[in-house]
Amino acid sequence: MPAPIEHDIGCRYGSVVTVKMETVVNRRYVVPTPLVVLAGTCDRAVAGVADALVVPGCAVVHHHLAGIGEGVVHRRVRHGGGDQREVLELAHGCVSCTLREDVLPLLIRLAQAPGVDRIVLHLDPGMEPEAVCWALRHVLVDGHTVLEALRIEAVLTVIDAETWLADATGDEELAERRPGTLGDDERTVAQVVIGQVEFADAIVVAGGAPDIGTARRTDAVLDRLAPLAPRGRVAGLDIEALLAAVPPEARRGRLDRVHGPLLRGQPSLHAEHGVATVLFTSHRPFHPERLHDALQFLLEGVVRARGRVWVATQPDTALYLESAGEGLGIGHAGPWLAALDDWTGIDPERCAMAALRWDVRYGDREQALVVLIHDADPARIRKALTAALLTHDELDADASAWHDPFEEWHTDPCATAEHAGNPDNHKGHA
Repeated sequence: MPAPIEHDIGCRYGSVVTVKMETVVNRRYVVPTPLVVLAGTCDRAVAGVADALVVPGCAVVHHHLAGIGEGVVHRRVRHGGGDQREVLELAHGCVSCTLREDVLPLLIRLAQAPGVDRIVLHLDPGMEPEAVCWALRHVLVDGHTVLEALRIEAVLTVIDAETWLADATGDEELAERRPGTLGDDERTVAQVVIGQVEFADAIVVAGGAPDIGTARRTDAVLDRLAPLAPRGRVAGLDIEALLAAVPPEARRGRLDRVHGPLLRGQPSLHAEHGVATVLFTSHRPFHPERLHDALQFLLEGVVRARGRVWVATQPDTALYLESAGEGLGIGHAGPWLAALDDWTGIDPERCAMAALRWDVRYGDREQALVVLIHDADPARIRKALTAALLTHDELDADASAWHDPFEEWHTDPCATAEHAGNPDNHKGHA
């Protein structure tokens, strides 16, 4: 899978970025201003929801990135009856610069402005809210994060019922759909639309599905991707009621931990309209080449796969697998706890969960995968993954003699069969 855009603003687990801002009026925020992050790829429907949020006391901010490749961003701010439009010329035409140089400082200024009781950040269609929330939490503006001035009230995602399921299960690259918008962006449309829904606290559905079967499968997928998110329809939408329906346990911009729980919000594990969740766990390692061959089963009829992987040739390293539609990537997720002598600084929740599942021989090393299918046989997926595990005789074999396709960054599907065995063609993301 192509590298997520969050890596354009800093690695999810990397260092803090610092930005200087000319003026900060007040560093003490008694009550942080509520922020709604509005996302979606269906431009017209998202714009309609943004329009509905233009009410007294609310400032709506939008950065249109159609010309970002040429260093041009169109900024629009609506507040108090005003509609301010400005063309920004950036030294470097990228999402990272737009966030650091304008979006984040602007949000802080608006949070301090009189008469602003809520801010809506209307994202460009190609932006994923998780990446933006990472920036809100970690990028420093004149020594402070944006979330000292604001609190994330909700992440709101708008989808098109007619096309969403096809987009979420396809392999089209975003650059093909929106040429020139985000430069050399290599993400797929599936990665973007799934990420927008998966990170949402509430979902607004626009239009209608082409048939009843698609409508039912779409609903079943949404129920499992975002089980806590209330849904409303554009027609007759009561935005305040929808936001009020967001449960207290919603994530509200909180980021996933690579070693955290894989099932968010306890989604249904029962099959519905061909949509089902497959859980695969094991304390045996995968044979690297057989796992490579088994990955094809995670690309056919699968909406989403994610989880932690243990490959026999890399006994101390956890790998993280993530797929969206017909794209899949595997990257490093740091060491297993069993490979560490000192757990100082490790997330206490991770340590507690590892202790509960601790294996006498292997420690916390395990396979833990969640696969959301819409047109696949669950038994076939389990069988393929089980067959990729080491046999009893292989457990004591010399794993260093086996070829490991995952020693390099890895993406699937491989371009051609002849590329499959060439590690130089495998590159992915963390």
